Amino acid sequence: MMRNVFTSGGLFGVCLLSSIALASDDPTLPLSNDDSLPSIVLINPNSNAEATHSMANLARHETIGVANVIERSNSSAPPLLTTPEDMTRAASGVVAIGVEAAKDERVAAIIVSAFSDPGLEALREAVDIPVFGIGEEVFHEAARGGRAFGIVTVTPDQGLIESFRQKAADLGYADLYLGTRVTPGDPTQLVQSPEALDAALAEAVQISIDEDGAEAVIMGGGPLSASALRLQPRFEVPLVVAVSAAARAAVAAIQGQ
Repeated sequence: MMRNVFTSGGLFGVCLLSSIALASDDPTLPLSNDDSLPSIVLINPNSNAEATHSMANLARHETIGVANVIERSNSSAPPLLTTPEDMTRAASGVVAIGVEAAKDERVAAIIVSAFSDPGLEALREAVDIPVFGIGEEVFHEAARGGRAFGIVTVTPDQGLIESFRQKAADLGYADLYLGTRVTPGDPTQLVQSPEALDAALAEAVQISIDEDGAEAVIMGGGPLSASALRLQPRFEVPLVVAVSAAARAAVAAIQGQ
């Protein structure tokens, strides 16, 4: 049975998911850097290099011909961040990586690639280039044009539930946020099978649309992006991918839009 967690304003978080790898890299995607282009540094707040690489490749789909994407993992953090305390501890590493990256004049923007956006505000204060958090940007994109939106995720941590409910309110989207549908079972086991993950997420998306009235559905975690791409043809409403949203925002900043 699908669990509904605070549908009037509940769970959005899934920082666990910034440590679980995406689908295989697209072999058709040009991954080599063009030295004539500026760079965007994507920081994974945890130490899972495989997930970092996969999320960076997802960002590269949005930045081809505009910017190179340089990937950085937070080696001082564990490979899995699952609680608000984990996020708080990871923030200092994110800031340190970002400050060092910003010293390179070729770096034009930074992406913090975890849904809780750990260290985002501190890093913005510490550097003179635009900094984007995938959690913040996915809210902006989902709510564009006044759309009501829901979230689907695989992680039911209650601390993250409250922190992201608060984020929706802080960003001015409390009235548009319809809450979150959470897939049942152990998320670390679920994500080991793309077929099982797709099936569970598809059910959650359908419930978010049919029962909650979502006009857009956020896929609650960077590494759920591969499932979002596979599932999108089944649904008329957009399945909003956080890494892609942040990459598009970074590209717009670089292009002066």
